Amino acid sequence: MKHLEPRATWAYLKAHPDALFVDVRMEIEHLYVGHPPGIVHIPWYEYPDMHVDPPRFAALVEREAANKMRPIVLLCRSGRRTIPAAQALEAAGFGEVVNVVHGFEGELDEHFQRGNLNGWRFDGLPWEQM
Repeated sequence: MKHLEPRATWAYLKAHPDALFVDVRMEIEHLYVGHPPGIVHIPWYEYPDMHVDPPRFAALVEREAANKMRPIVLLCRSGRRTIPAAQALEAAGFGEVVNVVHGFEGELDEHFQRGNLNGWRFDGLPWEQM
């Protein structure tokens, strides 16, 4: 698994247009908090059951990717959910998996707020919202 900060991820995506960019957050996060344009939404877990099913997740990514050798880039809120998701993909035989460090919203600051220290939006990268 590679770990890239958001700006390096943006450069990676430009250099690898065949990469599948996957948002692993819950649907409500994806829709209402926002997401990069063109990202595919495949949640690692979903409300209300919050159950993680790694084989199911890997199967959904494989169906979307159509090839386990296609580079997969994973994004979540803070870069923590994507680590076990990436590990599940590697265990399923995916060749190149990238974790976006700090995720979409970034780490918590001293006031327990996100978006003030780092992350995709903090770095001014393209995003959209429902």
